[in-house]
Order: sequence, then C-alpha cells, then structure tokens
Amino acid sequence: MNPAIEFKGVTKSYPLYHHITGGLKNMLLNLPKAVREMTAQSFVAIEDISFSINKGESVAFLGRNGAGKSTTLGLIAGVLRPTKGSVQVNGRVSPLLELGGGFHPDLTGIENIQLNGVLLGLTRKQVAEQIKSIVEFSELGEFINQPVRTYSSGMMARLGFSVVAHLDPEILLIDEVLAVGDASFRKKCLNKMQEFKQKGVTIILVTHSAADVEFLCERVIWVENHKIKQDGPRSEILPLYTASMS
Repeated sequence: MNPAIEFKGVTKSYPLYHHITGGLKNMLLNLPKAVREMTAQSFVAIEDISFSINKGESVAFLGRNGAGKSTTLGLIAGVLRPTKGSVQVNGRVSPLLELGGGFHPDLTGIENIQLNGVLLGLTRKQVAEQIKSIVEFSELGEFINQPVRTYSSGMMARLGFSVVAHLDPEILLIDEVLAVGDASFRKKCLNKMQEFKQKGVTIILVTHSAADVEFLCERVIWVENHKIKQDGPRSEILPLYTASMS
C-alpha cells in the first residue's frame, strides 16, 4: 500500500537577495556576475528530511518557531516545491494553514463559504447541500452575512475550520489555528478531528499544545534546526520535547 505522504531527502531553501553595491551601471555591465553574487547565499527552511506517513495516521509536528514545521506543511499542500528531493502525496489534501487564507475580505461569510468550497474541490451543488451545516458549525450567527474584513481572528478561525470540516477530506493539514478561539469551539474542533480520525482520515497537526497532541496524535515528528531530531510514538517523543522546552 502506498503511503499517504512520503518525503525523500527534501530540502527547501530561499535565496537571500542583497543590496546592489558598486552602482547600477556596474551591475548592468557585469549582469551575470551580479546575479550570481546576489543569489549566492540562501536561507534553508528544511534540510534533507525524509519520512513516510501512512494513510489514517495522526501525526504532530513539533518544534520551535522557525524550525521548518510550516514549510513542511506547505510542501505537503503543494503550495511550495522542494529545492531538492521529492515529495509524494497520495490523496486529496484539505489544508487549514492560515487564518482566513483564501477568504476575500469584501465578500460575506456566506459568499466566502461558496467560493472556498469550490476552490477546495466541491461542486456548487455540494456546497449548497453543505452550507447550512457549515453555518451552524461556525456559530457565527448574523455575522455570516457580514464582510469577513469585519471579523476577528477567532471568527476567521471558526469560518475556516467550518468549511474544511465539511469537505470530507482524505488528508487534513492543520497549522496552529486551534490556538485561536474560545474553549468550547476548540473542543468542538478537536471532537470533529476525532471523527475524521475514526473515519481513517490522515491528520497532520502543527501545534505548540501538548494537550492537543495527547488528544489526537499517536506519532510525533520533532523538528529542530530545520532537520528531524526525533520521530516516533507520542509516548516516547512528547515527554522529551516537553522537557527540552522547559
């Protein structure tokens, strides 16, 4: 059986561009050399990482800010491409990587549900069939008919998660969004992810919450200094990670 996600020797780097020295005229006269010098250095977000995630696994990526966790999710989602190595994803990906990502600020909540549902793979008919359930899950009430530029970050999180929660995902990517919002809505989101887990959805979670990892994930991949430091059962890796943060 093919894994849901497989990384082989993956590196993702970004060029560091420098200010022009020697003047514009000098740069134009020596353009190839100038371009090489401007792009000679790069920032490495992740370096030579390899792992495989089977279908139906629930995996947490843990690590300090800037370690490379979100870059890894971006590569899985297909919004980034590796500089080196290969990324193989088998299944429909439903990403929830950024609060309000993909929402149009001048459209209402209802209109953004319709737009995002289609962008994330549903037909217009399927969106229409789900829209009542999405609105009820979001608990946004009368605000659902207001432009999303008037929403707080917590309201954006409610709307974003509510859309994804009704997409029938195969691979669900969640990046920190559960850190925003009240306790009751967070609990409802976690319970929804438990439902997905029981249905065999592959869940990839980036979080700083040990409690969320305990509740949802059996496996932890600990990323440090842009590489995988530890990869194994939650019961083994989570205590090590928690101790290192204290």
